[in-house]
Amino acid sequence: MNHFLDIHLTDTADLRRIIDTAADMKSARLGQPRGALDADQPLKNRMVALIFEKPSTRTRVSFDVGVRQMGGQTMVLSGNDMQLGHGETIADTARVLSRYVDLIMIRTFDEAVLTEMAEFATVPVINGLTDRTHPCQIMADVLTFEEHRGPIKGKKVVWSGDGNNVCASFLHAAGQFGFDLTFTGPPTLDPEQEFVDLARSKGAKIEIVRDPAKAVQGADLVVTDTWVSMHDAQSARERRHNQLRPYRVDAELMAQAKPDALFMHCLPAHRDDEATSEVMDGPHSVIFDEAENRLHAQKAILRWCLEV
Repeated sequence: MNHFLDIHLTDTADLRRIIDTAADMKSARLGQPRGALDADQPLKNRMVALIFEKPSTRTRVSFDVGVRQMGGQTMVLSGNDMQLGHGETIADTARVLSRYVDLIMIRTFDEAVLTEMAEFATVPVINGLTDRTHPCQIMADVLTFEEHRGPIKGKKVVWSGDGNNVCASFLHAAGQFGFDLTFTGPPTLDPEQEFVDLARSKGAKIEIVRDPAKAVQGADLVVTDTWVSMHDAQSARERRHNQLRPYRVDAELMAQAKPDALFMHCLPAHRDDEATSEVMDGPHSVIFDEAENRLHAQKAILRWCLEV
């Protein structure tokens, strides 16, 4: 069964197939109304459960629209609807849902919820996000880079800021797609060493450079993410701002990268915190292409999971 749980758990050839399928599907939709069904309707008569323990805009809309474009139907369930792990085990929930739907996408906090869901489901499960990783986002980012600059293999990606779940999936992708990644941020917010070691074991050059200006030299892509979560207390927000302010991506920092370097942010953004509006709206930025490509990458992931 084709679960899509994390990038490093998916074969490199399958990852490439997903990216290529996403690019083809995006091209096929050029000139069509946004609401049009895909010609082949690969998800016709399929039902997909979209579970959101953690709130979302892009993940919810892109998965819902993607399933509908491919001729399928969705059932959107919140954490309150499901009460996962409260009263009924996640394993039993997975078993029951598998009798009703063809695929489960879950966006949750604890990685253990995802892995238990996948262990006991008899239909494919997709990781829409956990506190540790965000693989669907990075598949969209790879798609975005390659449609603007060609193959990402051998390129230099710089992550500036917090070594969070999105950064973790970038490290997984570095090992699978063959690009190098430099992390620049405070020591207290370094990415997990497990993820760094895994990428290095697969031949990726992974560096940690504290000086952001040095880190971005020669970069083909500069990436950042929000400094604070919606669930962080005010005191935690203030501490994070103090630690991360030197790693804000502004025009001066982007000028240290290659002249044709791209800038990405998975959104939502706190403008002029982690990145300035000048950069986000500037010539290096592809943030809205990146947001759109969540739709196309996830459609390709759905097709791969269901082998359609």
